[in-house]
Amino acid sequence: QVQLVESGGGLVQPGGSLRLSCAASGNIVSINGMGWYRQVPGKEREWVATITTNGRTNYADSVKGRFTISRDNAKNTVYLQMNTLEPEDTAVYYCNAVISSARGYQNYWGQGTQVIVSS
Repeated sequence: QVQLVESGGGLVQPGGSLRLSCAASGNIVSINGMGWYRQVPGKEREWVATITTNGRTNYADSVKGRFTISRDNAKNTVYLQMNTLEPEDTAVYYCNAVISSARGYQNYWGQGTQVIVSS
């Protein structure tokens, strides 16, 4: 059973920083792309950033220059460093990964971690 577990969310003031983590565990053969998405009530889930196996990154325009995605392949973990946070960044953040296990390649989601940016 493969699962993704996020941590690091919370309440932060505008201009502050948070670091999200997402660890994959279970019967993992390999992990391809990993990424972060976010969702606010009443809106569709929004892509934030992705990182390939060899470290190539892409970001949504809304977070470019403020957020940094990274990964530790030895720990099967992806991170999202969020700086200069704005109230508009308030959302539930979900990690995503394409993982190969005994079942073949599948797309997995974490349970989500809440980020609130407010004074």
